[in-house]
Amino acid sequence: KLSLLIPLIENYNVIQEKQDMLNCSINEQLKKSILQEAIQGKLVPQIAEEGTAQELLEQIKVEKLKLVKEGKLKKSALATSVIFRSTDNKYYEQIGKKCLDITEEIPFEIPNSWQWIRLEQGISLLSGRDLEPSHYNDLCHGIPYITGASNFVASGLVINRWTDTPVTIANKGNLLLTCKGTIGSMAFNNIGQVHIARQVMAIESYCINLKYIKYFLQSNLGFLVKKANSMIPGISRNTLLSMVFPLPPLNEQQRIVAQIEKLFEQLR
Repeated sequence: KLSLLIPLIENYNVIQEKQDMLNCSINEQLKKSILQEAIQGKLVPQIAEEGTAQELLEQIKVEKLKLVKEGKLKKSALATSVIFRSTDNKYYEQIGKKCLDITEEIPFEIPNSWQWIRLEQGISLLSGRDLEPSHYNDLCHGIPYITGASNFVASGLVINRWTDTPVTIANKGNLLLTCKGTIGSMAFNNIGQVHIARQVMAIESYCINLKYIKYFLQSNLGFLVKKANSMIPGISRNTLLSMVFPLPPLNEQQRIVAQIEKLFEQLR
C-alpha cells in the first residue's frame, strides 16, 4: 500500500507547489496581460468620433513649433520620421530622403486609427547629473535630490536629500524613471522642482497622456532591461527615444488608462 501511495503523494506535492507558485504570481501575470492588451488596442473599443493618431501628431507638431518660437525647444526637435505600412505588407520609416525597412521592429498590429511613431516624437527627455557630496544635504535645505531607485517606493517618491545648487531640474508632473542600476522604477513627480541624479531620467510629453506612456514602458520593461549594458546596467537615451511607440488618439489614451487603473484596482 505504501509503495502505491508514496508516488501519488509525491505527485500531489509537485502539483501543490506549482499551484502555490501560480497563486503568488497570478496578479503580476494578469497585469502584464492587461498592459499588453492595452498597448495593442484591444483593451477598449475604438470610437471613430475621437479622431485619429495622425490628427494628434499634427497637434504635437503645432505644440513643438510653439515651444521653438518661445525659445523653450531646439529647432532640431521638429525633425521627424514617418512610419507607414506599404502595399507589400512591410513597415517602412521615412527619414528625410531615406526610406528604411523596419518590419522586424514592429512587434504587433495596431488599430487603423493608431499610428506607430518613435517615442522621441512625443516626449522630451531629461537626463540627470550627480552632485558632489558638498552640494547636497539631509537638512531639508533647497529642493529635493532624487538619487536613484531607493527614492522610489510604492509608485511614490521618498525624499532624504536636498540641494541648494540644482543643475538638472525635473518639474512637477514629470514621469521619473530609473535608468541605471535598478532599471525601470517609475513615479510621477508630484512634489515640485527636484534635482535628478544620473541614475534617473525625467519624461515630459507633448499632447500625450503621461500615464499611457508609463504603462507602455511598464509593458516593455523586459526589453529595457535587456537593452541595458555595461558592468552597471543602464538605459541609454537613444534606447528610450528610439523605441517604436503605438500611439492612439488622445481620448482613447485616457480611456485606456482609466480601464487599466480599474482592472489593477480589482486585482488588489
